[in-house]
Amino acid sequence: MKGILIFLVVFGILVFVHEFGHFVVAKKCGILVREFSIGMGPKLFQVRRNPTTYTIRWLPLGGYVRLASKDDDTTLAPGMRVVLQLNQQKEVVRIDASESDVPIAGIPLQITKVDLVDALLISGYENGEEDKLVTYHVNHDATIIDQSKTELIIAPRDTQFQEANVWQKLATNVAGPLMNIILGFVVFLIWTFTVPGPATTTIAEVLPNSPAANAQIEPGSQIKAVNGHKINSFAQISTAINNSKGKKVTVTLTKDAQKKTVTIKPNPVEVQGQKVYQIGIGAKGDERIGAKFKRGWDTAVSTTGLIFQAVGGLFRHFSLNKLSGPVGIYSQTSQVSQMGFTYILAFLAMISINLGIVNLIPIPGLDGGKFLLNIIEIFRGKPISENHEAMVELIGFGLLLILIIAVTGNDIYRYFIK
Repeated sequence: MKGILIFLVVFGILVFVHEFGHFVVAKKCGILVREFSIGMGPKLFQVRRNPTTYTIRWLPLGGYVRLASKDDDTTLAPGMRVVLQLNQQKEVVRIDASESDVPIAGIPLQITKVDLVDALLISGYENGEEDKLVTYHVNHDATIIDQSKTELIIAPRDTQFQEANVWQKLATNVAGPLMNIILGFVVFLIWTFTVPGPATTTIAEVLPNSPAANAQIEPGSQIKAVNGHKINSFAQISTAINNSKGKKVTVTLTKDAQKKTVTIKPNPVEVQGQKVYQIGIGAKGDERIGAKFKRGWDTAVSTTGLIFQAVGGLFRHFSLNKLSGPVGIYSQTSQVSQMGFTYILAFLAMISINLGIVNLIPIPGLDGGKFLLNIIEIFRGKPISENHEAMVELIGFGLLLILIIAVTGNDIYRYFIK
């Protein structure tokens, strides 16, 4: 149960931050955000703050942003029965298309013609009287209550995503992945302050009966060199000791301005199924704020680099085992949840950066695919035709769906069957 809750929190944060990136940049670019939802599924709560409707939904799985678009699914059609609410200028300011048993107070209308994009007109028969055809002008900022009883502002053409310039569309498309990458960096900077400071070359403890103890190494000593090679970090010490493969090494130390060199034979130790060599010392942590901040930043940068390498390797040598979907993330989250809060933080940061980078891959169906179309539009000087763009998107979504099914099946086999 704990693993499921942590998975929902991690997955929810990743999707929410991604969509929040699209939301913020779209609003800055003048693109109408009709709805910003926290969660998925049936609506639990809604509040409208012009011009966006904010909703909370039952399933705690991230959220979504609903931009004004020609493909928006809130449509009215001839024959539908709605209720219109007018202002003092006889303009329609509210349309109830929910077919609710308790509609808003207003004028019942059976639609014969409607245009909420360009002309902003709605025509029909009032109160079902077929001899009373009327036409009303619809206010630019009117709202419509859809069949799910969610009230949204209408989407005139000038507010739609397609009408924004190419740079605004580009910024909106890449904002989600970039927010995930930024989140990863921020979480790594938080993580670094929840664990002991980065290891220094100063020894904090010497294990009893260890090679270091037998060589009379004392806590407080600082390691300067191993086998004559200058040491600048504890990682270099570990690497040098492990590379010895059990052969004797010479270690140069200083303490209280006194310098000495000792010869030590590392012991083999089993760590996570692998044989490593150690001399039995623990490093003193650097608790300075600057040192911790640098470690968090460096960890985020190195993680980003490793993920880019992994993505490149995926294209050179494709394998489903190199990919993970929600099932794989759930399994990994369950394992990490048993290790403690700091591991969960590091895992969240890594997954967030990974999600951001993968979403920037120029494949139709991903944000990177939309970004690629924006780049093509910049070079062409005009957008790709709607038919061609729709075909590319359809093919991309089809291939992406096949890949998701394959990855999910492979994850189930790897983590729960094999």
